[in-house]
Amino acid sequence: MAFGLVLVVAPSVARQGFSLLVYAAPERIDAFGQEPSRYISLAHAVLGGVMVGWGAALFYVTKTMFARGSKTAWNLITLSVVAWFIPDTSYSLLSGYWQNAVLNAVFFVLFAVPLWATRNSLRDAP
Repeated sequence: MAFGLVLVVAPSVARQGFSLLVYAAPERIDAFGQEPSRYISLAHAVLGGVMVGWGAALFYVTKTMFARGSKTAWNLITLSVVAWFIPDTSYSLLSGYWQNAVLNAVFFVLFAVPLWATRNSLRDAP
């Protein structure tokens, strides 16, 4: 959620961060011109808003169902992570933006490690 919020409330930081990630130069995206930079900021803000919403849903599922030991909650979280990771990472690689795939892999590991660690401790809902 914090990463999504940064995309929304700090558009110049987001542009510079992705510019550094993809082009190894924080000012490269801004060099595209004002209109393209504004549009890229809009795309980042939309993605950030989606990430905040997804994070809120995951937080709620984790604090309620998952905390009670629900296997369904584990499945929901796992499904949402996989449903994000596969298409996002596939497109990133197919379009030549491997740097985003690496960033995705870092976030995937942040989700996967605790999910893997809890996979056997949950039970089916009664």
